[in-house]
Amino acid sequence: MLLASLVALVAYGHWWYGNRHQFFDLGIYRQAVNWWLDGHDLYDFTKPDDTQGALGFTYPPFGALVLVPFGVLPWGGAVTLYAVLTVAAVVLTTYWLVAPVARDKIFAMVLALTVVSALEPIRETYTFGQINMVLVVLILADLLILLPRGSRWAGVLIGLAAAIKLTPAIFIVYLLVSRRYRAGLTAIASASSATLLTAAIAPRASWDFWTSVLWKGEGIGNAAYTFNQSLFGMLARIDSPPNRIAWVLLVLATAGYGLWRARKAALVGDEVVGLTLAGIVGCLASPITWAHHLYWFVPALVVLVTTTRKHLAFAVVIAVTVGLGMVSWFEQGLPVHPWGDGVPGFLIKNWYLLLFVALLFVLPIRSTARDRAGHASASEPATVR
Repeated sequence: MLLASLVALVAYGHWWYGNRHQFFDLGIYRQAVNWWLDGHDLYDFTKPDDTQGALGFTYPPFGALVLVPFGVLPWGGAVTLYAVLTVAAVVLTTYWLVAPVARDKIFAMVLALTVVSALEPIRETYTFGQINMVLVVLILADLLILLPRGSRWAGVLIGLAAAIKLTPAIFIVYLLVSRRYRAGLTAIASASSATLLTAAIAPRASWDFWTSVLWKGEGIGNAAYTFNQSLFGMLARIDSPPNRIAWVLLVLATAGYGLWRARKAALVGDEVVGLTLAGIVGCLASPITWAHHLYWFVPALVVLVTTTRKHLAFAVVIAVTVGLGMVSWFEQGLPVHPWGDGVPGFLIKNWYLLLFVALLFVLPIRSTARDRAGHASASEPATVR
């Protein structure tokens, strides 16, 4: 009865919210790709935006090649392809995370998909038309399927994800620091091969990206915009331009601690915690991390609800505040006074970032197979630090 009520409530929420962004980013992908296919320089493409300024295509050229099908299809076909791929990716990745720790898989999947679909990063990924979930499938398939099976192909998919968009490269670092050297080197080879192949097909775009676009950082949007939930975004909201020395120091501290814990998790066999921590590090360290990039709340919630009661309480806080979209509430009409000033304003504007920082410290590393199956008793130690 409670599950049915939750499903009905979330379904109503989706109906009420609707597709507010109308696949805006998918439209940009299509326009940029078609601009390129018409003979223009890929990275000369710009789209004016009232909030973000001039937006351009910021992915590596291999990402543009992957997106070509969305550009050549009519709009209805592109939306259908995108919707099928994204929904399938959410279901598949949720199954990979939930099935190993669920006693009743059907009940657990219905509950998990209901909660996951309500989270702002998933909701906004879909309504913006972002390719985030395609990248997540590649990453999780490598780490949760190929790597545990000892496949010689482990690392290939992470490499492809990093060639499509740079931020998944954090998982190459994760593989290397956790001593999975073969998979890490395979990922490097995969990313390099995809990049070199693209350079042979599109030499001008490749030259422009790797020698200019990557380093200028133009066309990615306003760093101080509230939806940018990265350390750089937080500093930009405090002072513009942000102090880059402070940013570098924060990134080094975050990456050092986060990857140390990720390595520790991987070495005791808790891959889900390891990859979650690595993903969090990548989001915090990247100069631009929009709210729809924060997928790593999903595996974090799976871990939190399968450990102790105190972790379950934290999971509820995450599910409720990220599900309701605390950052969006502020950005899209929450009164500035008293919420926008002082400590309340700082907390609201940086809420998802602060949750990620908390997860770096709080997310439990489950030390045994019993813990990872979610059956540790209250008398047994459920975590290691």
